[in-house]
Amino acid sequence: MNGFISGFFLGLGLIAAIGAQNAFVLKQGLQRRHVLAVCLTCALSDMVLISAGVAGFGALVAAVPSIRLVMTWAGALFLAAYALRSFRAAVVNRSALDPAQAGTSSLSATIATCLAFTWLNPHVYLDTVVLLGSVSANYGPDRFRFGLGAATASFVFFFTLGYGARLLRPLFARPGAWRVLDFLVGVVMTLLAAKLVASV
Repeated sequence: MNGFISGFFLGLGLIAAIGAQNAFVLKQGLQRRHVLAVCLTCALSDMVLISAGVAGFGALVAAVPSIRLVMTWAGALFLAAYALRSFRAAVVNRSALDPAQAGTSSLSATIATCLAFTWLNPHVYLDTVVLLGSVSANYGPDRFRFGLGAATASFVFFFTLGYGARLLRPLFARPGAWRVLDFLVGVVMTLLAAKLVASV
């Protein structure tokens, strides 16, 4: 269990920071839009990436810098576009959180956006594939338990964030709070996009 526990807490620490993916999950949870599908998509994506890292794919990513370069620019462009969308919503949106409007985004569009936040973020590869993959090597035969612990942390975190967001719904019943969230999401996306470009 030592490998499982270590993987769980390291994985939890890596994904707990507020980022583009987490902000998207929070927003979906507040709106109650396809929460199960979004949480499951994020957690399963992490599980695939962590498994690849534990299996040794991290060495390939480190050996071929062009993979990271392509993902960095693609991620930066996507985050910048989403930031503009969030800033526009902060300026234009005058309505409060209305549960009756929860189904305006299709499931396919929501999943596509969720996958973009996950797979176009090069930091996800650095955290899950490279870092967790490297650390897991120190556990020898227990590395798969380590990977299982890290994957479990992703499931716990995303489902807690997605379904726990409903506790904040009374706050976001006010139009001003919702506009502030849109603005903050835009700021987060802009900073992350700038950070990606600066890392090139």
